[in-house]
Amino acid sequence: MEAINKISPEQCISMADIRDEIDLLDSTIIQLIGKRYQYVQAAAKFKTSETAVRAPERFKAMLLRRREWAQEQGLNPDVIQKLYSDLVNYFIREEMERWQAEKA
Repeated sequence: MEAINKISPEQCISMADIRDEIDLLDSTIIQLIGKRYQYVQAAAKFKTSETAVRAPERFKAMLLRRREWAQEQGLNPDVIQKLYSDLVNYFIREEMERWQAEKA
């Protein structure tokens, strides 16, 4: 899924244009987060332990990779790391609940 903006940032002639385009991007980002969540939920069926659900080494490696991607895009890696840390910790809690329910 790719966000398709109506106009580029350079073509915006008002704050309304900018806000509309940002809203479009945010809607797409949230849809993609929802899709990511579906994959996280699907992953629960492959996990064999609570440690596998938490996957601390994977979590650490994932955050490092997101920091690299942030730098490549000229973004603050600390901000992106915090964003992903919060998001993925939430997803881990959700996945843990699903995993525990499936194992019960």
